[in-house]
Amino acid sequence: MIELEGVPELIDPVMVAAFEGWNDAGDAASAAVAHLDREWKGEVFAALDAEDYYDFQVNRPTVYLDGGVRKVTWPTTRLSVVRVGGEKPRDLVLVRGIEPSMRWRSFCNELLGFAHELGVEMVVILGALLGDTPHTRPVPVSGVTSDADLARTMDLEETRYEGPTGIVGILQEACTHAGVPAVSLWAAVPHYVSQPPNPKATLALLNRLEDLIGLRIPLGELTEDARAWQLGVDQLAAEDSEVAEYVQSLEEARDTAELPEASGEAIAREFERYLRRRDGGPGQAPGGHATESGDGPSYRRDPSGGLGRPQRPQRGPEAGTDPEQGPEPEQDSEPEQGPEQGPGPDGEGDSSDD
Repeated sequence: MIELEGVPELIDPVMVAAFEGWNDAGDAASAAVAHLDREWKGEVFAALDAEDYYDFQVNRPTVYLDGGVRKVTWPTTRLSVVRVGGEKPRDLVLVRGIEPSMRWRSFCNELLGFAHELGVEMVVILGALLGDTPHTRPVPVSGVTSDADLARTMDLEETRYEGPTGIVGILQEACTHAGVPAVSLWAAVPHYVSQPPNPKATLALLNRLEDLIGLRIPLGELTEDARAWQLGVDQLAAEDSEVAEYVQSLEEARDTAELPEASGEAIAREFERYLRRRDGGPGQAPGGHATESGDGPSYRRDPSGGLGRPQRPQRGPEAGTDPEQGPEPEQDSEPEQGPEQGPGPDGEGDSSDD
């Protein structure tokens, strides 16, 4: 039985979760939850026992000095709560951690125990994958769910994916079996520039989350960071004619595929978002208490790792592939010709599965 002492009764709470690792290309998803925690000053109220779920040879603990005293930070998953002010206040339960190394069913059951005790109405899980998408175009974000009714009422895609999955897919299925409405939002990160951070993908996830839960999210400097990131990648691509040619081919394919959608619903959604921000929609008043310090990395410079060499285009999420599988392991998709692909979301050339 989970007992939450000191946590007040929450108002219409939504749980928003992201996990570093296989489901977090460019660190876009975990950075989105970190942004929410920082902007709304979340208060950490629980942490899962690291001994139960993590292999410390895979996810190493770190040692640091605090006033001359050595301390250890263990890899784990932490939960914090924020109250979003405005005319209709509501609470968010933020779950931020690392994809567990073991006992995934117990891990999900523990998170669902917190959701039950806190009265969570819906779980939103953020993820990011590597895809054949150009960095010069808006980041595609797919919203998927296992609940047919939820897919219909919230204009989401009902997932039909079969194959290897990560903790995002497992947690979504656990929520479905427990009767908790759950949605996964997936951002597609260009595979040729997969090194974190990717503030443009983080911004796209937050914009989609705004639409989903009806809250205005303060973006801080994230919009400027995303613009600076794109300019940096533009400069790097311009220095390599092969990469520039490949980006152009992706742009043409993307524009052709999206031409029928460049009106009506898509334009209406963007216009509604503009009006909400101009008029000051709900959720602009921050609340809560301070949590762990750290302002995160600065994005105002060119990506340090440069660009990965392009592969031949493959089907990505915008072409109908279910994003739940996360980034494809490199050994499973050899390019027919051309240079090698850049590293995966964990900074390695080979993204391992669960």
